[in-house]
Amino acid sequence: MMRLLIGVAAGYVLGTKAGRARYEQISRAAKAVAASPATKKVLDVSRQKLADSLSTQPKLEPMRPINEETTILVPQDQLKKRRS
Repeated sequence: MMRLLIGVAAGYVLGTKAGRARYEQISRAAKAVAASPATKKVLDVSRQKLADSLSTQPKLEPMRPINEETTILVPQDQLKKRRS
């Protein structure tokens, strides 16, 4: 997202120096890139990876069932320590 904003800002500066027609051309190109499905896919994947890495909730795995209604859940990192 930051790269897109930098690109738009650079397009604006270059467009004002090159004239209105060149600015419009750069602006259309920037909008086309921003609206591209490939760009949206990359942004979605990167946002998901960032959200996963910043998650404060530990991923839990069942350790052992106590009975049919109750199962103990343990964070994955603790489960790995116990297996080692």
